[in-house]
Amino acid sequence: MIFQSPKIVFLLACLCVGSAPSALQAADSKSPVIAAPPKTLMAAPALTPLSGLEGPVPVLDEKQTIRMHTSNGDIVIEVYPAAAPHAVQRFVELVKNGFYNNTPVSRVVPGFVAQFGINWRPQYKTWENKFFKDDVTKFALERGTLAFAKAGADTNATQVFINYADNNRLAVRMYNFTTFGKVVTGMEVVDSFADVGEPGMGLDQDRLWKDGDAYLNSLTQKPTMIISAELVK
Repeated sequence: MIFQSPKIVFLLACLCVGSAPSALQAADSKSPVIAAPPKTLMAAPALTPLSGLEGPVPVLDEKQTIRMHTSNGDIVIEVYPAAAPHAVQRFVELVKNGFYNNTPVSRVVPGFVAQFGINWRPQYKTWENKFFKDDVTKFALERGTLAFAKAGADTNATQVFINYADNNRLAVRMYNFTTFGKVVTGMEVVDSFADVGEPGMGLDQDRLWKDGDAYLNSLTQKPTMIISAELVK
């Protein structure tokens, strides 16, 4: 299972191409060599639509970029309002308000997810229970994509996870975890995030929300810290 805390549990579902003649072959056969026309390179889609998706796929014609400075290095994230408007609005709002600054990556499960988004300081603590409504899941939860962690329908708040692998089982209707962005630079940094706390569970999230400074100071093995997150102009 995926967890925000005992209150907010991020659920884990139980889970032939032919070759063309070479120029040398053409020369040997006395045939004229005609250069192949240049291939038109198509831009990779920002996000991959879920297979079997019902209804139209939103056009991701707008994006916002966030640079996140961590104690392990920098990552760059793109978020797409058309993919999940409620999620993008909240994430950008939290970034603008400095919510993610000086907070830990509280849960790392290699091959699954890295999770962050707890800030216990007085000016941010009230965000813990400021829930927003789910967006409809339209895009795959592939490696490098982001979604909000939650306990059930419409309980998204502040915690976000980055997928280490394809986790499309989390997109089924009963879970409806919704991709809203992806890491476009620095996935190797995400791969290096420290796995601390209880295996599979990470740090004690109730203790983080109560007094994160004291809790982090008590740890022998320290988590990766998000030093700052900012919108890129």
